Amino acid sequence: MSVQLPPKLRQLSVTLSCLQDVGELAYIFPDLIRGASSGNAWTLDLLDLSRNRKLKNISSGSLQGLSLGTLCLEHTQVEAAAVMGLGLQRLDKLVMTHTRTLALPADVVAHLELQHLHLGINQIKSIAPKALPSCHSLKSLHLQSTGLTELPPGFLAAMPRLQRLNLAYNQLQSVLLCADGTGAMSELWALDMSSNGLHTLPPATFSCLPQLRELILQGNQLTYLDGQEFQGLPRLTTLDLKKNPLVSLGEGWLAPLPALTTLNLLDTHVVLSSARDLQGPENLHDLRLQLPSGPSGVALSLPTSLTSLELHVVWSRKPWVLASPVFPVLQTLTLEGGGLQLGSQNISELFPALRQLSLKGHALEALCSQGLSHVFLWQLHRLQYLKVQGPMHNFRPCRITGLPGLQELQLKLLQSNLWPHPLQLEELVGDLPRLQVLMLANTGLKSLSAAAFQGLSSLKALVLDGETHLVLDDSLQEHSLQMPPYLYITVSTLACSCANAWVEPWLKQSPKTYVYFYYYYNHVCPLETGGQSKSPLFPFLQGHCPQTLGLELFVGCSLLLLLLIALPLLQEARNSWVLYLQAWLRAWLQGLCGQKGEGRRFLYDVFVSYCEEDQGWVVQELLPALEGCPPTGRGLRLCLPERDFEPGKDVADNIADSMAGSRVTLCVMSHQALHTPRCRLELRLATSLVLAAPQPPVLLLVFLERISRHQLPPYHRLAWLLRRGDYCLWLQEEEKKHFWDWLGSRLSSLG
Repeated sequence: MSVQLPPKLRQLSVTLSCLQDVGELAYIFPDLIRGASSGNAWTLDLLDLSRNRKLKNISSGSLQGLSLGTLCLEHTQVEAAAVMGLGLQRLDKLVMTHTRTLALPADVVAHLELQHLHLGINQIKSIAPKALPSCHSLKSLHLQSTGLTELPPGFLAAMPRLQRLNLAYNQLQSVLLCADGTGAMSELWALDMSSNGLHTLPPATFSCLPQLRELILQGNQLTYLDGQEFQGLPRLTTLDLKKNPLVSLGEGWLAPLPALTTLNLLDTHVVLSSARDLQGPENLHDLRLQLPSGPSGVALSLPTSLTSLELHVVWSRKPWVLASPVFPVLQTLTLEGGGLQLGSQNISELFPALRQLSLKGHALEALCSQGLSHVFLWQLHRLQYLKVQGPMHNFRPCRITGLPGLQELQLKLLQSNLWPHPLQLEELVGDLPRLQVLMLANTGLKSLSAAAFQGLSSLKALVLDGETHLVLDDSLQEHSLQMPPYLYITVSTLACSCANAWVEPWLKQSPKTYVYFYYYYNHVCPLETGGQSKSPLFPFLQGHCPQTLGLELFVGCSLLLLLLIALPLLQEARNSWVLYLQAWLRAWLQGLCGQKGEGRRFLYDVFVSYCEEDQGWVVQELLPALEGCPPTGRGLRLCLPERDFEPGKDVADNIADSMAGSRVTLCVMSHQALHTPRCRLELRLATSLVLAAPQPPVLLLVFLERISRHQLPPYHRLAWLLRRGDYCLWLQEEEKKHFWDWLGSRLSSLG
């Protein structure tokens, strides 16, 4: 099966495949190979065959007549010498990083007149002097991590066109580039000598490199520089000394570098005593500096002409302060750590031209208010870009607001287990009217609602990276017009919660917002608690969440609204049926609660219901017999409405609470009681509880006179038929003994 290439194809990549021989490309792309005699050779800017682990062979003439800008063979088993057999008409750049190359392929360079050669991460170890003359065409040579311990004499002189040389991560403990005695000058303008274990640099180490613009010396063991090392570098613009144990600098050490614009002193131990330590360069505008913990509490003098400044300041009890009152042209500022004291009142005057601000580590905490609001204090009206990268622990969210010109905001590594509730976006971002791009990565965000976008009227793109168990509130669906046009959820997961059930239907019909899920297959939910089997998120939500959730919410809210409307009416109503319903519901609920607790203690033994006309009998006959001390009385505690009801409390509440707090309800019945509203309410409630309560209370009826059954309420007549042993008549003197015996036996049976 062959593939026809587009006529205007400029780049072709065949990577991570089972390709074993470059000659197989002729079968896959038959029109790729055209003879040079045809005069119509195919031209590609890039042919990428990298990361084909089995690629080892090159058949002769595999790419006959092909004209290439770059051939990439990194992470393959191809030998560099075999490239000559491809039959290429032209090749400018050869990349053989991380292959099995053991020597500088000088013959290949000479045969193809290569201009750029990448041989990094190979075991070359040494370069033969006889190979150098063949490399005269090279403009860039990358030999990082090749195990070199020394360079042959005349290394640079043999490559007069060389402009960029990368010797990083080798064991070149001394630099002898200009010590060959030839006095030849090189056209080299970029040199990387990082991580070579250099301890010292002799005077005029780079004197043969008058065109050098960029010198990278980071990661070495340099402890002192006096400036003589840099003699002969009048055009050097970038000097990187990062990660060197520098402890001191000679006076005027930068004097030989008048064109220097960028200086990196991060992760060193240098303490600048004054601005004179940076004198010499006339146009130094990019400075990166490490400030140790001591000495502290001193003023830091920096050039006021800086346009970019990065400060890593170790926290101390007496923080550093800036001596300069204003940096008029500073546009980019990066702060790491909380050891620099910068006030918030005049910050716009100190940095009037600031456009980009990066805060790392605990720098943001030092610039936030310490009250309950915890708001970003700096008011920078011209700031356009803000990046915050937190310490990933013990971080309290700081709300970014009050930056009217901010267009891009990045918040990273702000998670904290100390935050008491799920973090919402509005706790991180406030009113930013011109913000267009917002990126959140590992911030601990758990909830996203439409309320967060109220102050982000210009937001175009929201990126959520590394956020876990997100809940997208359905308010986003209702206020979709406030959503940004683009929402990217990358390497993040949505919570397996029915609160996210609305997301899939919304994604399918969202007219305004484009939502992109990266690593969608990572959104899985367990089918069973503690089980190993999992299901994709949206099918899981569809099968476990009710489809009528919206209707149920609507019905529920409607009923709640009607109930709220009716409550005031019910509260004001004074009809007995309303009081009855209110008291019955309350007592029924209390009965349910009481059923769960065995051995519940009662406040009263007997609740007595009676009318005003029967109060004399209750006080003279019933009260002494039940509440009196033995032997004449039974020592029970009675609840009498006129005596024991709580003053000012609603009647229905008093009745329900008293019945629920009594072992027995005793109703004193008479014709007057049947016509008393409160007695009728108490009777209805008591008999209803007998029939309907989860654990029915004991109800006793005492008739002071004969009453026809048909005069009783129908509901009570039913209860009377069910409980025939729970009533008794109070008649003449001869029947009183029978009455007290009956009442005593019923009360004694209750314990």
